[in-house]
Amino acid sequence: MTSPTPVVGLRREREVLTVALLTGRHVVIEGPPGTGKSTLLRSIARDTGQEVVFVEGNAELTPARLVGQFDPSQVLSSGYQPDSFVDGPLITAMRTGGLLYMEELNRVPEETLNVLITVLTEGEIAVPRLGTVHAGKDFRLIAAMNPFDAVGTARVSQAIADRMCRVVLGYQDLEGERAITASVSGLAGKWVDLSVTLTRATREHRDVRMGSSVRGAIDLSLVLTALADLRAEASPSRETARDAAYAALSGRIRITDGVDRTAESVIDELLETHWPAEDAETDPPESPDADGGDNQGKAPSPGHNPGFQQRSRPGREQAGRTQSREQIAANHAAFEDVSPELGELDGEAFDALAAQDAEAAASLLADMAVATDAELRAAARRLAGRVFIRLGRVGPAKARGTRRLGPSRRLDGDLDLDRTLEAWDPSVSRRPEELVTRTWTAHRRAVCLVVDISGSMRGLAVALAAVAAAGVVVANENGPPQLQPSVLAFGAGVKVLQAQGVRRPPEELLSDLVALRGHGTTDLAAGLREASKQLAGAVADERMVVLLSDCLHTAGDEPADALGGIDRLHVLVPLGGAEAETAAAALATRGGGRAQTVTRLADVAPALTRILA
Repeated sequence: MTSPTPVVGLRREREVLTVALLTGRHVVIEGPPGTGKSTLLRSIARDTGQEVVFVEGNAELTPARLVGQFDPSQVLSSGYQPDSFVDGPLITAMRTGGLLYMEELNRVPEETLNVLITVLTEGEIAVPRLGTVHAGKDFRLIAAMNPFDAVGTARVSQAIADRMCRVVLGYQDLEGERAITASVSGLAGKWVDLSVTLTRATREHRDVRMGSSVRGAIDLSLVLTALADLRAEASPSRETARDAAYAALSGRIRITDGVDRTAESVIDELLETHWPAEDAETDPPESPDADGGDNQGKAPSPGHNPGFQQRSRPGREQAGRTQSREQIAANHAAFEDVSPELGELDGEAFDALAAQDAEAAASLLADMAVATDAELRAAARRLAGRVFIRLGRVGPAKARGTRRLGPSRRLDGDLDLDRTLEAWDPSVSRRPEELVTRTWTAHRRAVCLVVDISGSMRGLAVALAAVAAAGVVVANENGPPQLQPSVLAFGAGVKVLQAQGVRRPPEELLSDLVALRGHGTTDLAAGLREASKQLAGAVADERMVVLLSDCLHTAGDEPADALGGIDRLHVLVPLGGAEAETAAAALATRGGGRAQTVTRLADVAPALTRILA
């Protein structure tokens, strides 16, 4: 029998959690992976002698699977009797007065979490056909969640949060992580130190959104030493360390959105910085790229093209209207600080401007993306993808409630006994397809973003459009491939930037968008008709268009006559204006949606949240 994993550090958190449990409080433990949430709870449970009932929170956890349900065979033979009920983890913990430990709380559907409200408040739950079950005096709910994970998660409702205390765990300090790694791996020495140092460095790297947990250090120390033994190395070489670090850390690193590099290239950079100095001269030289050139810090990896930078398309640089450096300087006071010389873009100066005035920085970036200065133009477009994705990511959060439990004949959920028994005839042979189950059903929505690039769109208006595009793309990035949103731009004609159901790299999409400038007439109806055409092929319950325009068309048909095939039309009006707002409100009303004015970057996120949530 393996000994329990020791708890290193966390003294204050342990004391708070222990007292909360002793005083009858329910607790949610928040922290990134590998901070010891499960270890801490199990240690406290051992000390108090309480039983821990474990339940894994995920999108498939239904109320019946959490609470329990009647055994169908026993119900068919003797009816709804208490002995026919099979306790779920919640009822088991309540009856025994144990600890119900629910992992990944923010992955559990809202309909399932609502079951807990009365339990947390009154210490009891009413189960249909069974009666009221009262919790033992020592029953507690301990939930854990990683608030930094955005994939497949949602905000926990205030009704649940208000009934629980909150304990936040962070990563241990350097010595604490060394002690954990040494304890779990059974190793010690400089290679454990290197493993911990590299792992901690991934959390602080400028291009990394989320670094590795201490589990990465444990895996790295074990793989590194074992791989050196296999290769008969007296001391691991840097090549061996590189292979081990790729295996142990690359899958745990999340690169910041819009940054064109791989996790492996970050690891290479960190190894260069933290490799022990006394071993530097014995390391083999780095191999060049396949074309014989320097890899510039980018490690080859599956799907990575070392030769890719920012490829231009034929005619792309000449598309739209450009602005001279003199024109940009006249419109933006900070231009000479951000671009002091021809072809130069000072990233630090831009970041400083963005921290001081986000609107001014975004507006300047949008105009630099069409500068006649070719090198500045290319640098601005590369930067635009990363900047606008970051701004767009603070937009609409995935709302709970898009999936609901409902009756189904697909036989892939929990058996709905009541609905099945309503038509049950024991004398007739039943077919499987006549059984009724309860399963999650989703409301599928296809979205098309349509952006006005006519003459009025410049500077801040273009920046608002880019943030809106990033918000729509990011909000749907984890949805089904066939429901990936389409993105169109229109002026006198229509340009498809991303076709429905086809996902382009977001940074490339936004780089193209900020490079577009229209002139001449504005055919809004043509843009709406192309949106309808894009949405027609999507298998969805609702086809929605998000239009970013002042709705003042100067060519083509009446826009209201081009809404066929669009179930709902919402309009965002950049920078506002009485005439534009009136036209947008009328068009949105005809399209069954709403019109909202966005004058600042901070307006885009709430507007998209109201539309998409």
